[in-house]
Amino acid sequence: MPNQSYKRILLKLSGEALQGDREYGIDPSFCDYVAKEIAGLVKAKIEVVIVLGGGNIFRGLSAEKQGMKRVTGDYLGMLATIMNSLALGSALTNLGVENRVQSALDMPKVCEPYIRNRALRHLEKGRVVIVGAGSGHPYFSTDTASAVRACELDCEAVLKATKVDGVYTADPVKFPDAKKIEKLSYLDVINNEYKVMDSTAITLCKDNNIPIIVFALKKKDNILKVCRGEKIGTIIT
Repeated sequence: MPNQSYKRILLKLSGEALQGDREYGIDPSFCDYVAKEIAGLVKAKIEVVIVLGGGNIFRGLSAEKQGMKRVTGDYLGMLATIMNSLALGSALTNLGVENRVQSALDMPKVCEPYIRNRALRHLEKGRVVIVGAGSGHPYFSTDTASAVRACELDCEAVLKATKVDGVYTADPVKFPDAKKIEKLSYLDVINNEYKVMDSTAITLCKDNNIPIIVFALKKKDNILKVCRGEKIGTIIT
């Protein structure tokens, strides 16, 4: 039997999601693949908010280790998420999918400012809303920004698309005997330090009763199947 289906979701994509098989930057062909997956959601009348990371272009924490100030590194990371957001927005537009890129940092010549009521109006009109620049504040990850936007925009679930098909007891790449976990509580994730999202994001979802589903991005139609309530990946409730 299927689990609960969702009509408005927040899709969290890492920057690496647009990297494809490249070592750096954006792979246009894989960006198109992601856009087609999202187009399937729109066709199914599912309202979609997207938050992207920027790790394929710049990582603030890595820069800090090399001597850059954390605040500067975080702002550079936010700009990287805008680049990814614009690339995905362009790919969606090429497919005829209406979308709006909004930013937590004001850059009116590039995209709209993030305004909650405007974002909600876009969703009601069937447009995909892509929110870049994280939360607009240093020291907060794009995971936390995802949880914040999910709460603000009344999303029913946070869908985290990753390289693996769920949460495992250990890194399945390094440990072939690692076991997949189909269901976890928020406290399980925090107490066992599973590398799903940071603790601030998990706590926000817990306090607002928003489930998190972790699943593989590269399996075709996975996002749509999750939205329809099929048992895919790991659900955190």
